[in-house]
Amino acid sequence: MSDVLPATAVLADDERLMREQLRARLAEVWPELRIVAEARNGAEAVARVDEHRPDLVFLDIRMPGMTGVEAAREIARRADGCEIVFITAYDQYALEAFEQGVCDYVLKPAEPERLQVTAQRLQARLRARRAAPAGAAPQAAELQALLARLASQLQAGGGTPAAGPAPLRWIQATVGQQIQMIPVEDVLFFISDEKYTRVQTATIEALIRKPIKELAEELDPQLFWQIHRSTLVNAKAIAGVSRDLRGRQRVAVRGHSAKLEVSRSYTHLFKGM
Repeated sequence: MSDVLPATAVLADDERLMREQLRARLAEVWPELRIVAEARNGAEAVARVDEHRPDLVFLDIRMPGMTGVEAAREIARRADGCEIVFITAYDQYALEAFEQGVCDYVLKPAEPERLQVTAQRLQARLRARRAAPAGAAPQAAELQALLARLASQLQAGGGTPAAGPAPLRWIQATVGQQIQMIPVEDVLFFISDEKYTRVQTATIEALIRKPIKELAEELDPQLFWQIHRSTLVNAKAIAGVSRDLRGRQRVAVRGHSAKLEVSRSYTHLFKGM
């Protein structure tokens, strides 16, 4: 299409599957956009932008080390003319960025319809920027002010129930030959082995590479209870607890036939049950 603008971009997200999903969906809605590099954290994103000087950078807001907001502040200082798009699961950041009108956002998981709107908006901004006089830096002050506010929110916990990242809302998992986005509230339990972690819902069995230790840190501890070093169970899915012939506790799960073993370290969770 003649009215579609060619452009280049860098993708930054600490989750590889999320980068792959975003890359694939951007290819659908904006085929002329060329992804020149990917980054796993904010520091890498700054380095890739320095190296490639892209038109756009997609930044996950929460990444280990340098956050996406911190990276955006550095990129805005060093790469004038690079449009910034935040990838976030948290509406409060997205709404402020959108209301200020100085950068865009994509809510996880990236839906094609919403991404189409983002692509059209970014192309309009790039056209306006390319038509502006040389040296012009439209809305530079507004962008820096917004990024400073977002950085403060992030350091304060962003309005989430506890300081630090909000609990995971989605799990990206391999089901057969496909990658699916599974709402965490649909997951009955997680069980890991040496290489993969099994994600079990009432209708789907999927695999992810994230270990139980990481999941336990990222999930809502009120919703998901660790009952074994290799097992997390959705507390709302617990149908009951019984003992086997050896006296070991077993958790029955609603909607599934599994009986999950409770290790001795976690038996206190079920006192009185």
